[in-house]
Amino acid sequence: MIPIESGVRVWIATGHTDMRRGMNSLGLLVQEAFKRDPHGGDLYVFRGKSGKLIKILWHDGPMGMSLYAKRLERGRFLWPSPADGVVTITPA
Repeated sequence: MIPIESGVRVWIATGHTDMRRGMNSLGLLVQEAFKRDPHGGDLYVFRGKSGKLIKILWHDGPMGMSLYAKRLERGRFLWPSPADGVVTITPA
């Protein structure tokens, strides 16, 4: 489990993302698509086209940039569509 401090925002990239992207190109995507600083301490979550893989980009300050990946063996991650606009999620 990622030890996330309270107040950290989670940004979900709607639609699907090319999962061949690594840390640097996902960081660039955060800058271009979200107009956000990938080094600001927020979490950025991306989902692959099949829905079985997500990647999480996080810069936690002193430890630097981290890239986490989670692949499901069965099922898919539920994801908002680009038409949904802004989606609010709760800590739960």
